[in-house]
Amino acid sequence: MKKLRVTVNGTTYDVEVELLEDDELGGSSYGFPQTTGAPLPSPVSSNVGVPPAAAPASPPVPQPGGNKKELTSPIAGTVVEVKVSAGASVKENDPLVVIEAMKMNTNISSPVSGKIKNVNVKNGDSVQQGQVLITFE
Repeated sequence: MKKLRVTVNGTTYDVEVELLEDDELGGSSYGFPQTTGAPLPSPVSSNVGVPPAAAPASPPVPQPGGNKKELTSPIAGTVVEVKVSAGASVKENDPLVVIEAMKMNTNISSPVSGKIKNVNVKNGDSVQQGQVLITFE
């Protein structure tokens, strides 16, 4: 039992309180410090007047279809199937490459009609977003 003096609305009471939990563990106290109710001083910032640092610039990612002579990957993933070879003639929207990402297959179609100059990937290759997959003549 702990004896406390409590003041409520100007009336003082002497009370005995039973401790339900002990704030000691292994002889060390882990209770919170008691305060007087006065507000704590606000912390002073050490970088007053210092402008915030600029965010690091990230390298630009080539956009799919930006160059009509190149077909770039719109996503990162694994090449599952290459449907064309160098020298083949294709029409706009013909499927050229299938890429798997997160257990989903994505068909990559030709952005233009023309002839395939070079195929830069093969089945099983890992590709990054913006990587050139096929070049056109």
